[in-house]
Parts: sequence; C-alpha cells; structure tokens
Amino acid sequence: MPPRTPPRQLRKEILEVFKRQPNKPLNHKQVASSMGILNHDTRRKIMDVMDEMGRDGRLEPLGRGKFVLAEIPQDDRPTGTIQITRHGKGYVMLPDGNEIMIPKGYTGTAFWGDTVEVDWIRRGRRHTPRVKRVMERARKQYVVVIERVRDYAFGYPSDQRLHVNFFIGAPHLGGAEDGQKVIIEMIRWDDPSDAPSARVTEVLGRPGEHEVEMHAILAEFGLPYEFPEHVLEAASAISREVSPDELKRRRDFRGVTTLTIDPVDAKDFDDALSLKRLDNGNWEVGVHIADVTHYLKPGTALDEEARQRATSVYLVDRTIPMLPEVLSNDLCSLRPNEDRLAFAAVFELDEKANIVNEWFGRTVIHSDRRFAYHEAQERIETGQGDFAEEVQTLQSLAAKLRAKRFAAGGIDFNTEEVKFELDEAGKPLRVVIKRMLEANRLIEDFMLLANVRVSRFLANPKKRDGRKEEATRTAVYRIHDRPDPEKLSQLRKFVSKFGLDMPKINPGNSESALRELLQTAAGSDAENVVKTMAIRSMAKAEYSTENIGHYGLAFPFYTHFTSPIRRYPDVLVHRLVQHYLDQAKPLPPGPLVGICQHSSNMEKQAAEAERASIKYKQVEFLMTRLGETFHGIINGVVPKGIFVELEENKCEGFVPKDALPDDYYVYDEDRQALVGARHGQHFAMGERVSVRVVAADLAKRQLEFDIPDA
Repeated sequence: MPPRTPPRQLRKEILEVFKRQPNKPLNHKQVASSMGILNHDTRRKIMDVMDEMGRDGRLEPLGRGKFVLAEIPQDDRPTGTIQITRHGKGYVMLPDGNEIMIPKGYTGTAFWGDTVEVDWIRRGRRHTPRVKRVMERARKQYVVVIERVRDYAFGYPSDQRLHVNFFIGAPHLGGAEDGQKVIIEMIRWDDPSDAPSARVTEVLGRPGEHEVEMHAILAEFGLPYEFPEHVLEAASAISREVSPDELKRRRDFRGVTTLTIDPVDAKDFDDALSLKRLDNGNWEVGVHIADVTHYLKPGTALDEEARQRATSVYLVDRTIPMLPEVLSNDLCSLRPNEDRLAFAAVFELDEKANIVNEWFGRTVIHSDRRFAYHEAQERIETGQGDFAEEVQTLQSLAAKLRAKRFAAGGIDFNTEEVKFELDEAGKPLRVVIKRMLEANRLIEDFMLLANVRVSRFLANPKKRDGRKEEATRTAVYRIHDRPDPEKLSQLRKFVSKFGLDMPKINPGNSESALRELLQTAAGSDAENVVKTMAIRSMAKAEYSTENIGHYGLAFPFYTHFTSPIRRYPDVLVHRLVQHYLDQAKPLPPGPLVGICQHSSNMEKQAAEAERASIKYKQVEFLMTRLGETFHGIINGVVPKGIFVELEENKCEGFVPKDALPDDYYVYDEDRQALVGARHGQHFAMGERVSVRVVAADLAKRQLEFDIPDA
C-alpha cells in the first residue's frame, strides 16, 4: 500500500484486520504484515492511526504498542456467505476473500450458503463472533426424508451440509408417508434451539428410485425440472416462418460448405463451421452460432424464464434445458439439410492461421453434414470419407491456433470425463471414460477464437498513456483471476516430492510456472494428481462486466459467445454485438451486473448438481460389488482419512483413518499425507493403493473403502 493511502481508508483496513482476529492482541507490525504492507513510512502511519483509534475507542490499548478490538459500531457489521459443519461450527466467507470463524452455538438460524450479518458479543475482554441475522436464504426449498412420529414428522435433509432437521406438523404433511423423500419449504425458524418448522410442497417418492433421486438432486440445488405452462405456450406460439426481408438482412452462407461436429448423443447443435478457399489462397472460416436472440425477445416470458435458469443442467441421465424443446432442439438447433438462422464470427486466415480479416453479424446457413466426434476423428486420422479434406483443413488450422495459445501462456487442463451407460430403469451398467480427441479440440479451438475476437470487438480496447489495453465499451466477460500466490507456493512444495521442479513464485511468472509444471508432469504417473492440485490452486471462472482477463486461457479479453442455447450470458453477448453493430452508444453496465452474478451462481449450482448425480450413480454402481478389491489413486488427504479414486471406473470413496493398516496416523499438511507414528508408513496424495469396497450409502452418496491385508 503506498503512503498516500487516505487515513479513512487506512482506518477501515486496520479495523478489518482486528475484526478477523477479535481476541488477539496485535501491534502495528503484525497489522501491517496482515495487510501485506512492507513500506516503512506506511507502517509508521499505521502505528499512528492505531494510537488514534485507541484514543477514540475503536481499539483498546493493552500496553507495549498492542491493541485489541473494542466495541464494533452497528454500521461496521460485515456480511458474507456462511458454511456450517455438521458439528455446528461456521465460517463466514467475506467478499474480500477473508473469513470469520463462528463458534458452535453462535450460527443462529443460518443454513449453509445463507448470506448473513455478523456482529460480536463481548464477554469481558473477549469478543465472540455470532450470526446477528440471516440477510438472504440460499434456497427456498429443501429435500428431506420423512420420519413420522404419531401425527407429526421430522424431515432429515438429503444435503449433508444442512446441520439441523426440520419439524413438520400434521397440517403440513401434504400426504407424505413415513420414509418418503419430499420437498419442503420453511415456515419459520425464530429460535436456533428449536427445529425449524416446515411444510411439504411435493412428495417425490421412495429413496433409491431413479426418478425420485434425479428430481431430488435438482430440487436440492434449487434447479427446475419442468417449464411453467405459460412459458411452453409462448414457445409453441413462435412462428416457424422466416420472412424474405429477414433473409435479405443476413449474409447468406447456404452455398458454402458447412459442418457440425458434436457428441454422438447430442440433441441440440448450437455451433457450425463453414469453410471456403478464397481466391488469394487464404481460408475463410465461419463460426456460426444459433441465433437464439432472433426468437428470444427481451421482456417476454421466454426470456425471463431463460434468465432465471441461466444455464442448461446436465445430470447423469438427462439434460434440463435452459430453453423449451421447440427452441433448443428445433428452431435454434443447426440441424443438417435445413436452412437455419445464425450469428457468426467469420475469419479470413492465412496458412499460418493468422487473422487477416474478420466480420461479425447475422447469417443464414445450411449445414451439409452432421458429424459425431468419432466420425470427424476418423477423417482426421485416415483422410477417408465424405468431407475428409474439409475436416483435415479445419484440423490443421485449429492446431496452429492452439499452438499460438499455448505459446502465449495458455494452460492445457485436458481432463477425462466420466459417463454412465444406463439401462431403461436408470441402473448403471458400466462406466465409460471419455477422453479429448483431436476432433473435440478442433471445435474447442475455433470456439475459443470466436469468443476472444467477439470479446475484443465488444470491448473496443484502447491503450491509455502507453499502458495495457482497457475497454471503452460495456461488455459481458468470462473472467478468471490469477491463482493465490500462497496456494501456488504450496503447490510448488507439494510437487517437489514427485521430483518435479517449479520455480519460486513471483507476480511475473505464475502463468509460465504452472504451464511448465503441467507440461513436465504430462505422461508421468503423477500427471493426474498434479493436474488436480493445480486446479485446486486456481480461482473459479465467472461472468462479469469488469474485465480482469482470463488467466487459465491467457486471454486479456474473453467472453462466451458460442452457446446461447444453453447459457444466458451468451444471449447477452449476442444482443451486445448487435447493439454495437448498429453503432449505438455504449450501454450502462448496471442492468448487466446482477445478471452476470446470477448466471455465475446458477452455473455453480448446475455443476454441483451434475457432480451429485454422478456420485449417486457411482455409489449405485458399486453397491453390487461390495467386498471387491480395486486399484486406485489417492486424490485427497484430510485428518480423518484419505479419498481414493478407482482407476478402473473413476469412482471415488473414503478410507477412514481407522481403516488404515495397524498404526496411529498423523496428518502432515505439507506433504498432504497421513503418516504412521510408529512404523512411518504413509499414505500421500498421488500414491497408488489397493482398496476394498466395504460400504455404499445411497442416501449420502458416499462410498467407504478399506485397505485389505497384504
């Protein structure tokens, strides 16, 4: 912090340090260190400000230059999102990334995920943080299993993060029977010493039934599984006719070779590639995206529903679309051999895949061929089959784009995807591990190109005073913050035990250090665990009107343009592109800020629901294989045991510390290992172990393993 920091701001930041450690005596050096301040003059200023705060009662002087927090004014109460353990201890995550620990018994009437206000109760010289009040509930409905007791019942939450059970009175049971899984809504919860009261809003059925569990997962994460009737009616009323005037306003690509490449089981096709050889020898590649905004008009019931959903949800057995089927699978789907409306980014590329020219606007296309990934892969590998030459040309250009991206610092987080083959009743038959093919990468590279160039078009960046480019217009960005240097330092220490060198982290080398680490680990036994730990060290990508760039992809400007059928931010981007194509004035960011935050939250909820459905099927899959032994990799270590991912099917289970071979094991955080106190045997991240399946709990979606005797 430079010496010119205003005194009022300095007071606020000093107070924040004390509020995070309300009972700890601190001197000015400790406060400065917590604030990351090394400047000597600023440290002296901190000492002066702390003396002043001691005189006006904000801090309580203890002598020898140390202070402790005094009373906290009401307007200084922080708010944040709370996480509560099963044992009742809470952690309030503050907007600045810090957290406040709330002791057991002081979390009030908050549930995991709620937004809460914190204050402190003074007991002598000690301050105990507590939840003063719940500002906003994270969810409106909860999934519970009913246990009847005479004419009332208790509801036991399916979500293991909810730390109390619900009381459901007789008038509010809604016909629910003992043992059934139901959806409830809270009526009231005034006293944390009492159970919250609730009413049943929907009976799902018996736990363990496939449809019941999939609906329960959606409800648990606050996700819808059907469209309201008025939304379906609005969708069915959309005209299928496209007027001649509309076609005249569009650039016509119906005579240009156009292909789609998607998963074999895809039902909606929201992107297509056109390819044309120009007279000057360059290639024209069109990235055509379904023109959802032609049908989805702002302010309509359809648009409001899409905005609230924000994303399509992909469970293990189904897709819950953002748009009704008449749009997602029909009118907006770029199906082969049909004229379709699109929004495109068209590029003229030379033989080295350099951009010579680019164009953005609305198009009409006619897809010549729908490829599944494996079909396009055959063309890439053999050069045989229809459109093989076009596919190979696209592949060649895509590979050059990819090489440039990695040379600029992009990080390759290519991971495996777990899919289940299910029978008609939804029972898992086998696990299929899907790996990234060149055909997948081909599509990914051109989608990245379109996203980057559209983002730059929207931002219209300019350099100011010779500094880095800054946006001059409002846009919606996909941003990804840099990793926390402390987490990268921990990663550096961790990978050293695999013989992998990582340079000392500084602000200028985090991108190259992480990229080179993954390149070095590629193909080694440690590759997957290093990749897992690297991902854990990084921030999560999100949507924002404030651009900070995309760290993982190494793009200073990046957005999502390519999937408006399944992502609402892409719809916003299409509207912004057309707005600026019409040369309208820059839009104010205000209306977009809340939508970006909501879309980021819904994306997180959808991802958690998808993981929950996969975990459920993993447990169901291994229920029939209790007692069997598998090889696995340790992919997590905590004081109470180890997590192991099975190599054969990617199912993950937990080995409690008590189930490890005869010894007393101590948690070593630096080594990410449990180490035997007597014999020194250890179980560490990345190590290969043999485990036996001993328990499968469908209700908790948990597998338990042990280590069989050698």
